[in-house]
Amino acid sequence: MPRVVGVDPGTQSFDLCGLADGQVFLEASIGADDARRAPAALVDRLEAALPLDLIAAPSGYGLPLVPVAALDQTQLDLAVLVRPEDRDQPERVGGLRAMVELMRARRLPAILLPGVVHLDTVPAHRKVNRVDMGTADKLCVAALGIWDQGRRLGRPPEETAFVLLELGGFFTAALAVEHGRIVDGIGGSAGGLGYRALGTLDGEVAYALGRVRKSTLFTGGAAFVAGAPDLPPEDLAPRAVRDARARVAWEALIEASAKLVAALRVAAPGAREVLLSGRVGRVPAVADALGQRLAGALPVRPIDGFTTHVKEAAQGAALIADGLAGGRHRNVVEAMHLRESRGSVLDHLHVAGADEVRRHFGLPCGS
Repeated sequence: MPRVVGVDPGTQSFDLCGLADGQVFLEASIGADDARRAPAALVDRLEAALPLDLIAAPSGYGLPLVPVAALDQTQLDLAVLVRPEDRDQPERVGGLRAMVELMRARRLPAILLPGVVHLDTVPAHRKVNRVDMGTADKLCVAALGIWDQGRRLGRPPEETAFVLLELGGFFTAALAVEHGRIVDGIGGSAGGLGYRALGTLDGEVAYALGRVRKSTLFTGGAAFVAGAPDLPPEDLAPRAVRDARARVAWEALIEASAKLVAALRVAAPGAREVLLSGRVGRVPAVADALGQRLAGALPVRPIDGFTTHVKEAAQGAALIADGLAGGRHRNVVEAMHLRESRGSVLDHLHVAGADEVRRHFGLPCGS
């Protein structure tokens, strides 16, 4: 039976989860700053776990199941979505590129997973002028949610339905799942206010800022609104009781999250519940506030994974790798239609300048 590892390239930590015949054999976490400074450390951990049938590599915005061995420079640029002139500027994603390149150099059996925009289960009209409908790690969390709800309710993957609300240490994202398929998504850089990241960037704000750098997307979130960018998520609710700025930040974060759920119920009217994941989603005060805000709509509950030692995205990545390798979780992969993913993250842009963007990334115009 397959022996696989899933990798979650989080903004605060890179987590590894290994499954052998569906049983956990590896759980490891490396601080994101450490991973960026020394990407070989993570790749060394993967080599130490050999032999492996498959590694779900850190995939950024995703590629349609492209083996790392077959990656070219354009595909890697699309996965990290950094302009060619910025390739040498880490800006939170430099470690990801270096890790993937090391995996290729060491000939590890790794594959890049798709993002939500690559899925054929998301109708084309929902992709119009969209790039970030959910990065590959959010897709992995959805896979874990499908597994979790199916196990808990005693249903096959194709009968699961929920809205996933992923509240990470930086970004807030949400995905809609019906019949075990992702049918819509609002990614962290395109969605609600995040804990540290701003989420949707008002077009006029983008214009006023001029050239928006990748690092800008990691600012402006609730912690910045509260005037304390380094404030731990657990401390925001208590501070909101006595501090006006923190109160504004708290209300903005909770309401933005609830609005994401309301928006995605349009695409998933059969959703049974809201599943919470992510560092901020695990804060009891956040879960309680969302439960109260969504009372009468959908029940709110955290995802129950198969381990508590690594993040949900790493568990989901391992589950997908197991399924792709023919393991016991292949029914989840089949329900999600992952093998049918295709295209690029820039295929659905119709705004002025889109062809220039595509040329930057070596894609044909009007693709």
